[in-house]
Amino acid sequence: MRQSLLHGSPDARRASEIELHQHSRLVARGKYVHGFEVHQVKPDMIDEYKAAAEKYYGKIKDDPRLHVKLTGSWETLVGNQDTFVHILEYENYAGYDKTVELIRNSEHASSYKALLPYVTSRSTQLAQEFAFFPTAPPHAQGGIFELRSYQLKPGTLLEWENTWRRGIDARRKFVAPIGAWFSQVGRLHQVHHMWQYPSLEARKETREKAWQIDGWAETVSKTAQLAKFMDSFILLPLPYSPLK
Repeated sequence: MRQSLLHGSPDARRASEIELHQHSRLVARGKYVHGFEVHQVKPDMIDEYKAAAEKYYGKIKDDPRLHVKLTGSWETLVGNQDTFVHILEYENYAGYDKTVELIRNSEHASSYKALLPYVTSRSTQLAQEFAFFPTAPPHAQGGIFELRSYQLKPGTLLEWENTWRRGIDARRKFVAPIGAWFSQVGRLHQVHHMWQYPSLEARKETREKAWQIDGWAETVSKTAQLAKFMDSFILLPLPYSPLK
């Protein structure tokens, strides 16, 4: 009983995993796997970290041997300070496996080790794109990025996707997401979407306009009920980021 109370029974856990897999197959685009790499950096080593990160991520994105592209690299402006977010696009899980193996046995491994002395913590997560919204291609529009993350209640991914997909048309009249993903490995039952605005003031005005469109308020209300907690981070692109 103690195991059931703290962690759920083995049968319940298996049922949850099966349900998550089934929902993932229904909502995933299935073409790519996106890796979210988050680094917490020593406050007095920010400049050194940026230089080391550019050397590593800048080189792997230009290496034709690898089955990966760099979606973008950002520094947190509002949110957890001294935090950097890198999103990598792999040619599905086979591409991820090949890329990890190639990096491990190449000059990129030493470049990655060179940035570690500046990092206090690291986390990685593998996510799939939602089928209805592929990630934006590289561009340089300027401004800020907002990464919104939602920890969903287990078993609600399909309902969240259906609700958000129906309501997103209201937002698209003013701004379209850069990308929308849900986690498959790492922290589970989590979804992310990213937006780009000229400024925080433009973000405020855009969001106010969206609230005036029929359907968006209902979308926000329903998706909020499916989430355990939510986060919003304002990010600034790094110079070598393909999305900026």
